[in-house]
Amino acid sequence: MDVPQRVTAQARDAKMSLSTNPFPNDADRSAIWTMLVPRDIKAFVNADWSMVEGDFIADDFMGINGNKNDNPDGWTISYPTLAQYRDEWLRQAHESQKVVYAEDQEAGIHRATSLTEIEITGERAIAHKKFKGEIALADGGKDVLNWQTLYFCRKVDGQWKLTGFVGYLPYPMPKQG
Repeated sequence: MDVPQRVTAQARDAKMSLSTNPFPNDADRSAIWTMLVPRDIKAFVNADWSMVEGDFIADDFMGINGNKNDNPDGWTISYPTLAQYRDEWLRQAHESQKVVYAEDQEAGIHRATSLTEIEITGERAIAHKKFKGEIALADGGKDVLNWQTLYFCRKVDGQWKLTGFVGYLPYPMPKQG
């Protein structure tokens, strides 16, 4: 009886997402992917923080803005608290809702998003989320997505939660020589 319920939940999650989970046989990586790809994208497009607020550990959160700079000297603690990150996330989500797209925005974000590298050591994880693509605008232009983010996660009571990130990093990173 458990197996059909799990299959049904997996099928439901697959229908919910516009991209394919690359970790169907790895429960931990699958959970992190689901949190950071379909749930995050859907919440952003809908400007609905309530869809993701439970994915964070508020008292352990810090967001670093890489400012699209490959030199860590140019990175800043832009979000020292989850509340400050939430406010900026909502601001960006609401601004995005004002844009008139020539195609489905959610599908375009999925198309541009890749999360295939997740390192897990014990109860900690780093997820490497990359954005590379374009979404067509109604005016003939394009919304270019081109950066990467490292998300830091911790497993709490069997659930993966976000403790912070280093985001808005160049993608790809320039080769060091």
